[in-house]
Amino acid sequence: MGSGKLAANAGTSQCEAGTATEGSGSGRLIVKIKSVAANNKKREFLITSRAGRDFYFPYQKAASPIGKDNQVRKVYVDSELGREAFTFLLDSGEEGSIHIEQVLDFNKDPNYLAELLIYQLTTECIKRVEQAQISRRQLARQLNTSVPQLYRLLDPVNTSKSMKQLISLLSVLDCDVDLVVTPGGVATQVLSSD
Repeated sequence: MGSGKLAANAGTSQCEAGTATEGSGSGRLIVKIKSVAANNKKREFLITSRAGRDFYFPYQKAASPIGKDNQVRKVYVDSELGREAFTFLLDSGEEGSIHIEQVLDFNKDPNYLAELLIYQLTTECIKRVEQAQISRRQLARQLNTSVPQLYRLLDPVNTSKSMKQLISLLSVLDCDVDLVVTPGGVATQVLSSD
């Protein structure tokens, strides 16, 4: 477990974690939590990433909402979850964890949303490649790239690829890609096969 500092009268408990990095050599954005604090008066968590960005997450968005009569007693960055989540303990003894992806999704973090869009395009590419009656070597030739590069392009964990590469692959697979932007600011893609 982690160590935490409890400010009993201030309505705030907080903990700081050791060093962790944001980003990795594989191109995958990994957000590590540096510190987390619970504010029982505002009924929200304040999460600080290793890069120094602050995010807020309201109690009511937790998997099991935290009631007004059941305050957060302790909160800490959970090293057992790779410092990618934090765990809180309530006055009732209940315990819960919140992953950083939930926090990023709630805050509409632009990096997270861009990565999510690339991931969705990648999974669609994988599905279309599996359905295609064309070899990987022929696909690579049509994309003017190597077979290993094609496999990197189809790797869902690798986020260093561009949307241009994914759209080019879908085009070679005889698919049209239409991007629809909704007023709420959430971008989604609609894929249709010709």
